[in-house]
Amino acid sequence: MIRPVLTEIGIFLIPFAVYAAFLIATRSGLLVQASWPMHIIAKLAIGSLLLVVVSFVLLAHFSGASPNSTYIPAHIENGRLVPGVEK
Repeated sequence: MIRPVLTEIGIFLIPFAVYAAFLIATRSGLLVQASWPMHIIAKLAIGSLLLVVVSFVLLAHFSGASPNSTYIPAHIENGRLVPGVEK
């Protein structure tokens, strides 16, 4: 569960990291407050949220089993654990 959460946090931080790299490349002063005006932060946050929503949609669409598959859960047969399978 921690990996998907960290992945989404990383995706959220991508626009901020790109903007920070831009500030470093242009030597505009990464830690100067004037380099981070509120309208830029708002645009970065909106872009970040859009990236997260797109990643959620792609994750839901392309992960897991096919829609017509049947899941047989893990069970015990003859005293042995048989793992779950998709058929």
